[in-house]
Formats: sequence, C-alpha cells, structure tokens
Amino acid sequence: MVLGTCLLPTGQARAASGNGPYYAEPAWDQKLDAATRFVVLTNWNSEAVLDRETGLVWEKAPQTATATWNSARLTCTGKTTGGRKGWRLPSVHELASLLDPSVAATLPPGHPFLNVQSSGYWSASTVADFPADAWSVLFFNGSVNTGVKTDSARVWCVRGGMNAEAY
Repeated sequence: MVLGTCLLPTGQARAASGNGPYYAEPAWDQKLDAATRFVVLTNWNSEAVLDRETGLVWEKAPQTATATWNSARLTCTGKTTGGRKGWRLPSVHELASLLDPSVAATLPPGHPFLNVQSSGYWSASTVADFPADAWSVLFFNGSVNTGVKTDSARVWCVRGGMNAEAY
C-alpha cells in the first residue's frame, strides 16, 4: 500500500453549519454540491460533519497517524468525537462516496474537512477471497485498493449507516 504525506487542500469552508435538528433524508441517488451536502454539526463542538447525501456523520478532522487495520477498528470503536461514542470504520463504499471524480478523485471543492491526508485510508471491508487483506481508499488518486491488514494506513471514523462489517 502506498502512503503519501501531503495534506489535501481544505475546501473554502462554504459548507453549512448550525445547531440541529438535522434532517438528512439520505438518498444515494442525490448529487449535492459541497455547500449543501455537508453540514458541520456545531452542537457536536464542530468536530463532526453530516453528509446529507448518505446520512453518515464523519469526523471533521480524521487523525493523521497511521495504524494497522485492527488498530484502526479499535481506534474508531473507542473514539469520542463531538461528545459522542458509537464511531466505527466505514465500509469501502461509504469511504469512496466522499471522493469527487470530477476533481481528480479527491474531496469536492468547498468541503469542510480538516487534516485529510493525500494517502490511503482503511475501510472495514475485508477482501472476501483474502481474509488477511482489507480494502482501502486512496485520497491522492481516488482508487480503491487492497492491503494486508498488518500494513499501516490512515483512519477516518464514521457514525450511522449500515453495519460496515457486513461488507
């Protein structure tokens, strides 16, 4: 697995923010621009972002350290962000949904995320034919890749959605 250390540019911080309640009405057939797609959750200390396309809540600033796949899962399971527990490693599909293929397969312009590295991020999805491997998403070229679970990659935790371990 190739890991880079460059920071992806932060969007223009156009994404909405405010106190809830937030009615996501997620539908994977929606295509929203970053200004309406992402809502910074101010009543979560502005540490989390609601993705209105998917209904998922993401860490606003994922950790920059790398971890093995098992450590990544433990990191998310034990995390408290925005005063909330219940975080998990996302499925490969959920993680890839953050990419915008129209901008060299990185995050969409105007996204509110901070500290996103131009690097590979673990998903919770294990490779069916090779249980020692897991899927990752590369935030420097937009590809979906596999890696040995004992390799190191970055961790970006999520809340909500389906059980990623089923993928």
